[in-house]
Amino acid sequence: MTLGEKIKEARKQCGLSQEQLAEKMAVSRSAVAKWEVNNGLPDVDNLKALATLLNVSVDYLLDNGEPIDSGVIREPYNLSDYGKGSKKKKKDRVIREKYPDAEIHTLLGKVKLTKGEKVIDNVLGFFTDVPFGTPDLINSFKNMDKEFYIVLEGDKQYFVTVTDEFIESRRLVKHIVADKFEIGNWKFVKCKYEVK
Repeated sequence: MTLGEKIKEARKQCGLSQEQLAEKMAVSRSAVAKWEVNNGLPDVDNLKALATLLNVSVDYLLDNGEPIDSGVIREPYNLSDYGKGSKKKKKDRVIREKYPDAEIHTLLGKVKLTKGEKVIDNVLGFFTDVPFGTPDLINSFKNMDKEFYIVLEGDKQYFVTVTDEFIESRRLVKHIVADKFEIGNWKFVKCKYEVK
């Protein structure tokens, strides 16, 4: 699948028109249209923005042999069907149901700050009484509905995202063995305990 096809498919999965995506990215609709038919390439900043807005990794868009495979399976589900308790506990039940015999570990995920966000954070910290880490706090609120997991099922390893509405699984080309790693514009830390 080409970069343009991946952008188009991910945009449609997010329910966005070309115009809506262009507006969110502050680019022209024709730029998005060109990307989707492979008549132009987004620059690095636009590629990162696309990945964030379309809820995919930069690795997936570029398919450059990094750990993420191009095969992404996104399945909707109803969170209220998974009993009582916190959203985290319900999402643990969702992934355990999806991978009943697998070894599953929760990942703590954090969006990497862009250079601009780092500058803003420093300026806010120096010239106001706003605490350092404000962009991190804002990013964590924007991504509160996501839980991340690393799943080992036989000889296959998956990177799984569970939101309030869907479970998205990506088979990894290369197994991740480190406890700390990065995928796209995210940093992850693997929790020691296994999801039961």
